Amino acid sequence: MTVIRQDDLIDSVADALQFISYYHPKDFIDAVHAAYQREANPAAKDALAQILINSRMCAEGHRPICQDTGIVTVFVEVGMDVRWDAEMPLEDMINEGVRRAYLHPDNTLRASVLADPAGARKNTRDNTPAVIHTSMVPGDKLHVEVAAKGGGSENKSKFVMLNPSDSIVDWVLKTVPTMGAGWCPPGMLGIGIGGTAEKAMLMAKKSLMEPIDIQDLYERGPQNRVEELRLEIFEKVNQLGIGAQGLGGLTTVMDVKIHDYPTHAASLPVAMIPNCAATRHAHFTLDGSGASLQTPPSLDDWPEITWDVGPNARRVNLDDVTPEEVQTWKPGETILLSGKLLTGRDAAHKRIQQLLESGEGLPEGVDLKGRFIYYVGPVDPVANEIVGPAGPTTSTRMDKFTKMMLEETGLLGMVGKAERGVAAIEAIKEHKAVYLMAVGGAAYLVSKAIVGSRMVAFEDLGMEAIREFEVKDMPVTVAVDSTGESVHQSGPQIWKGKLESGEIKPVFFK
Repeated sequence: MTVIRQDDLIDSVADALQFISYYHPKDFIDAVHAAYQREANPAAKDALAQILINSRMCAEGHRPICQDTGIVTVFVEVGMDVRWDAEMPLEDMINEGVRRAYLHPDNTLRASVLADPAGARKNTRDNTPAVIHTSMVPGDKLHVEVAAKGGGSENKSKFVMLNPSDSIVDWVLKTVPTMGAGWCPPGMLGIGIGGTAEKAMLMAKKSLMEPIDIQDLYERGPQNRVEELRLEIFEKVNQLGIGAQGLGGLTTVMDVKIHDYPTHAASLPVAMIPNCAATRHAHFTLDGSGASLQTPPSLDDWPEITWDVGPNARRVNLDDVTPEEVQTWKPGETILLSGKLLTGRDAAHKRIQQLLESGEGLPEGVDLKGRFIYYVGPVDPVANEIVGPAGPTTSTRMDKFTKMMLEETGLLGMVGKAERGVAAIEAIKEHKAVYLMAVGGAAYLVSKAIVGSRMVAFEDLGMEAIREFEVKDMPVTVAVDSTGESVHQSGPQIWKGKLESGEIKPVFFK
């Protein structure tokens, strides 16, 4: 009889979450490196290089791959013959493991989970509770799959009830372009087909726990309809030309996973959930012999990638930049930012709006006239760090505030990740402002450009508070220039055209 001890499960969960915060799975590293080697778009290749360099830095420094250290999802298979030496219920044990992982003093992880989601949205401060799915299976072991899912990719989850005669492939190809770049491609698509609405979503999420192995499927060939769909969707999504970070290019997805389940004769439920460039999951089995701890990989698993912004990068001093200078910046141009900028994301923007509407005005230190704001919620620093990993958050969430910010605060520019919507682009064009893009999935690399940080306002918002960062040579790309031209619109169009015309031939695993 197998007896699972409470502390063994808690320790195993905590260890797995720390492990995946700074180690990418080897299959993911290999897939990104392969995409880097075959990429023909210099902008996308540059983004892939930053992702690979950031990944190696995190493996070496044991710091988070992404500032969004995720909401924890756990799949637990409990053997029917397992016995417990525990005082806590199963979910409490798992949540205690989450708590210990996220509060670890040597590698503090960002607490992103908010209670009362439709009301006060108060941060729980330890990233609990996890989202836990439990099933009973034959046997005398406990198998656990742990993942940390970032909000940028989770927010792009899609679900549809198709008619049985509808094409799943057509729906995917219509839907993926609507997801924008906020999910930080390249990544994986998890697809669930059949069952009921909630079953399809669960299957899509569970499929993302599997390793990247599309290349093996190419080599042996498909053996059933699901495998045929995987290959067809993989090829056709990559031929959309969306590319890394949505800049246009050859690799948008590195694998497509599909789980299916019998469904009602009148139904065809289909769910699709993407995984981002911070793919994080670990698996372990408890058999009564003690905790199951992850085995560190070899640093030889990471390719040696060098990254150089090149001689044409424009250096900008944020402390004396002028509107006239901003108007000379061109879409796709690389900018190296130095000087001071403020940070702020959803909660800070909402509070700024409320203060302006009430006539109360902004707090001392929040003077945005002629300045730039960085959409970021950083990880807390440890040891001698100025700031923890501090990559950009998805900028489209701030679109609803953009016109107000530009009109009423005098803001000159914004830094974030992914595309901007129509209303935001129009506001940028009207006010001759600019939007700059940093690479999502390169948070630790970005943090090394931050040489100073201080709290300015709204400290109660935790990671969403307004800070002032001082940066030195922080690399960004002009994503929307002062005329309203967006590289997230032009880039994919150009590369889709190149692929459709045959000018560029896609390279798959054949």
